[in-house]
Amino acid sequence: MFESAELGHKIPKETYEKEVPALREKLLDVQYDLLEKGSFSVVIIIGGVDGAGKGETVNTLYEWMDPRHLTTNAIETPTQDEAERPYMYRFWQRLPPVGKISMFLGSWYTDPIVDRTYGRIKGADLDRSMEEIARFERMLTNERVLVLKFWLHVSKRDQKKRLTKLARDPRTAWRVTPTDWEHFEMYNRFRRISERALRESSTGEAPWYVIESSNDEYRKLSIGSIIHDAIRKRLDDPVMNAVVHAPPLVRSMDGVHVLNALDLDKKIDKATYDADLEKYQGKLNLMLRSTKFQRRNIVAVFEGSDAAGKGGAIRRITGALDARQYRVIPIAAPTDEEKARPYLWRFWRNVPRKGKVAIFDRSWYGRVLVERIEGYCDEDDWMRAYGEINDFEESMRHSGAIVMKFWLQISPEEQLRRFEERSKTAFKRFKITEDDWRNRDKWDAYQLAAAQMIDRTSTDSAPWTIVEANDKRYSRIKILRTLCEKVEAHL
Repeated sequence: MFESAELGHKIPKETYEKEVPALREKLLDVQYDLLEKGSFSVVIIIGGVDGAGKGETVNTLYEWMDPRHLTTNAIETPTQDEAERPYMYRFWQRLPPVGKISMFLGSWYTDPIVDRTYGRIKGADLDRSMEEIARFERMLTNERVLVLKFWLHVSKRDQKKRLTKLARDPRTAWRVTPTDWEHFEMYNRFRRISERALRESSTGEAPWYVIESSNDEYRKLSIGSIIHDAIRKRLDDPVMNAVVHAPPLVRSMDGVHVLNALDLDKKIDKATYDADLEKYQGKLNLMLRSTKFQRRNIVAVFEGSDAAGKGGAIRRITGALDARQYRVIPIAAPTDEEKARPYLWRFWRNVPRKGKVAIFDRSWYGRVLVERIEGYCDEDDWMRAYGEINDFEESMRHSGAIVMKFWLQISPEEQLRRFEERSKTAFKRFKITEDDWRNRDKWDAYQLAAAQMIDRTSTDSAPWTIVEANDKRYSRIKILRTLCEKVEAHL
């Protein structure tokens, strides 16, 4: 893969100086067109061999383009806040809004390649990381992000020459670190593993551009031209056909699914409820104050029919917790800031730190429920969302999160009774809206979408718990008991 980047590509300085003004003008034009249309964003990854000119490349792009609409993310050791969350968390936080360009000096590729080179992970782990990254980049592409990946390559001989030259000049010696020389001694191993990583992660959606970097002029012109051409092509031909990696949905021949087969008559008496409430709230409080839990966190998702009792169930959980330990995150329609980024961005922002609890009142499942039924997204979008959501939840679980998902189910008759009660009670009227009545008219469609959602996203990492919720006392105790059992099993 790197042989073609060791052929001695070179551009004379005279040619370079002649070509640069026109290229700079074209880059500015395409940058402003991108900003004006606001139809997609651009992520540029600058990776490669130490001493190949990665930092200089970023500086050149800042000189050639309008820096007000360009950001750089130098990815180094994660902060304490980042280290307590999934690996991809810090990259999600840095994704640009539509119309903007974000460069990554160091990226989601850095740790897997370095860790494999140093023997901290196995080859199978590297392969798995590349598969996960390929799915992540496919999702970005489908979510209006143009991903451009550059690998700056020099031969071992050229790397030594460049590092030596920089180290001998007092003005540039600071650029060369002991780590650079350590990596030079491991050049052959780095090359072999990097080539494997690039080969596995170069896809049709996000291919790698391997740039020979022994000649500065060639490197700069090549990268600048590729960036311009890629953005211009996307602007001129914006239609991107999403790649859906999910089997088709199949309707049940007899109309029976996981929700309409429930026994919704389950109930408990008040005395049992009061005793169990105190029992499970106390148990949950003790477990979440334990030292063991400080290495974990909880992500609890609440979905369900309108008026199914999500809010009341959540209050019975928070009543057992220290207010400093949890956040309840109600999910409504996305803001303009959230709409300008990939769908899952606003949920990644709320992934909790170690020792904390995040409770989502509605969640990322809106894409396969309300957005699907109301036509707020295309079929391709919600079809591929099943796999993207599973990846998201697996990322949280892999970092130590206990992911629990509850679907609260009531009958249409019970829903109508609760709607009418809310309408007649002054302090409950805020709970009922025109949307609730309109959604009720689409009961069957929502029920089918929810059943298919549960089928597609109930995994070992994050299984769904279906809660019979006609009786509020029964549903609240079932949820608290399940929380306690799951947390106890993980601790």
